[in-house]
This record gives sequence, structure tokens and C-alpha cells, in this order.
Amino acid sequence: MKTAAPTDARPAAVCIEFKGYADFDRAKTQNSANDPFTESEWAEIITSPSSSRAFAVRLAAKRAACELFPREVIAGLIRPVDFEVREVSESRIAVGLSESAGALLARRLVAGVEVSVTCAGSTATATAQLVHHPLHEPWFGAWAYHLFPFRRRLTLANLQRVFGEFVPAGRIRRLACAYYAHILNSLLELVRLPFMSKQRRAQWVRVENVESLIRAHDAGKGLIVLTGHFGNWETATVAALKQFPQYAGKFHFLRRPLKPRWFDRLITRRFRRAGFETLSKRGSMEAILKLLGEGAIIVFTFDQHAGRPDGIPVEFLGQPAGTFKSLAILALNTEAPVIPACTWREPDGRHVLRFEEPVPLIQNDNVGEAIRQNTRAYNAALERMLLRHPEQWIWMHRRWKLPPR
Repeated sequence: MKTAAPTDARPAAVCIEFKGYADFDRAKTQNSANDPFTESEWAEIITSPSSSRAFAVRLAAKRAACELFPREVIAGLIRPVDFEVREVSESRIAVGLSESAGALLARRLVAGVEVSVTCAGSTATATAQLVHHPLHEPWFGAWAYHLFPFRRRLTLANLQRVFGEFVPAGRIRRLACAYYAHILNSLLELVRLPFMSKQRRAQWVRVENVESLIRAHDAGKGLIVLTGHFGNWETATVAALKQFPQYAGKFHFLRRPLKPRWFDRLITRRFRRAGFETLSKRGSMEAILKLLGEGAIIVFTFDQHAGRPDGIPVEFLGQPAGTFKSLAILALNTEAPVIPACTWREPDGRHVLRFEEPVPLIQNDNVGEAIRQNTRAYNAALERMLLRHPEQWIWMHRRWKLPPR
């Protein structure tokens, strides 16, 4: 068996060969916490025309994938069961990731794992390689990064804080350049939006999984949309929500004033023209409770620093961060569903607004602990959305003002 390159190095492709010998008859009778297979994998193995071959293919693929992450496997952060192997054809397999493994790989700017397997009888040989997260890097991103270094030091420090332990410095700089390109694109889109026709706006933004929002709102307890500064959040969100006139007057955006003031007035005016109201994050609790009781939808931008007494220290992307506790307090008191949502720009310039499934409410006899646990769950939801397109988040923001862990 060939050994894997060190996890820190993260070359563009790492290949491992592993020979997995089927011991199916013994393994299928085991019922252990160390079982490498999921229930669906066992079902496919048992119903396969050649159970021994199916067993060997999956075992070899999982072991090869694990060899890409030796440190994480030793630490118990990744296990074979985190890689779900499905045979697409005799020569091709697909590898899915568990939620925990997907989040861990995303922190390394890794989108997934590709595995190819060859079989000889009940013996399988697997080769695995990393699939790195694609970065959309227009040429003007590097130009803006070097010529207009606004908050460049802070941007690099934030990127280093989140990715520096796992990602080479050169790739972090590329991520920073992609981020500066995203900022320029967002400013250009802000200027273009008023001149777009209604039909062009509908084509410019695609909405995914809006059924989740409709089901949650139909519960009759009001609705809280959990979001952050993803993609072109100000412009794309307005264009997307205008596609649902039945919700006109229902959306209320809870936000801090933007700087400079003229920019804040511009954005606020556009929101109101589109039929959306805005609320200040400070001193609006009574108004929010009243609106939720009336079935309103409160959009809560949750990814900014919150000092005391508004915030509590909760982990965000591996580091303690001052985080608003008011969202957890609202959810615990009203039981209004909390739906994560984010936007992002695709390489062709069009945008996507996606609604996720509700974040389950965590109950605890200790009220303070219930607030902390739910706040952490909301941060985890933001992490998953952010890491899909890390170049499209506000890295210029001083999100981490607490000492690093």
C-alpha cells in the first residue's frame, strides 16, 4: 500500500492504492460502532448479485479515501463510514460525504474525493484523489487586490485564521483575489439592477427549495430567515423575492445601518420600493414579537460581531466569536421556525437564492445553555453555507474580535 502525502501539503492530486480483500461472511454479522458501512450501503451489498465483490469495492474505496486524511483519521475526526460509496457502473463509483466530513473537508478548500476501483474476483484496488474547491478568479480580482488594498491585511488575516492551518499561503492569496473580484462584481450589479427589466431580473436570479419556506410559513407561527452576507446579498435577494408577490409586505429585514450613510439610504430605499421593510437590530424586540404573531417573515443577518450584552462567545469556523443571542431567544419564546438561506453568484454571472430546511430547536432546562446551544447551531448552519462559496463572504468584516483559541 502506498502512503499518502502529508495532510498539510495538500497537493493538487494525491493517489493511493489499497487492496481490500472481502471478508463478507464475517463482517456482515458484526454490529459494531466501528462498522465502516451505512445502512444503505449494507442494503446494496446484501442485494447485490455478487455480495463479496460489492463488499470489496466499498471497503477498498473507503480505505483509499481515508488514506488521504491520515491526521484526521488518527484523531477520530474522519471514519470510513463518513464516505458513502455507491456504484454507478462497473467501472465508476460515486463517493458521498457525511455532514461532519463535508464540513471538515470544506475547511481545507476540498470539495470532495474521487475514487476509481478495479476488481479481480473478490479483490478490489482503489485509487483516491482530492477534488479541490473551484475558485472563480476573474483577471480583475488580482488587479483589485494589488491596486486597491482596502482592508487587505484584515482580509488575509481572516482567511489565514480560518484556512491557514490546512491551506497553503499561495492558495489563500488566490482566494483573496477571488474575493476582491466578487466585491467589484457586486458593485457593478448594484448599478445595473435599476435598469433591468422585470423579465431580465427573473432570469438573473434563480430560487431553490422555496418549498421549505412555504411549509414553514404555513405553520402559522411566523418565520425567521437566518442568513449572512453571502453573494450579492443586498441586490440578488431583492430581485429574487420580488418573484413571490404573495409575500409582499411580509418580509422585514433586521439589519445594522451600512456605511457610508448614502449607501445605507440607497439600499433601504430599494428594499422599500420592492415591498420589504427594514428593522434596526437594536431595540426592535417588541416589534419583532408583534410581527411574528401576525405571521411576518423576519430576515436576520447573523454573521456580524456582537459584543456584550447583545452577544455571547460561540464558536464560528473553529474560533470563538461574539454572536447575537437574540435569535435563539426569539426562537425559544415563539417557536417560530428558523430557515437558513443564502445567495451566491455562479460563473455565468447569474445568482441563486437557496432556502434550506429548518434548524431544529434545541430545548434545555438550563435557559442559558439552551441559548448557547441554539446559537451554535445557527453558526454551524452559516458555516455550511459560507464554505460552499468561500470567496463570496465578507472577509473584510472584523468578525473575530475575541482572542484566538
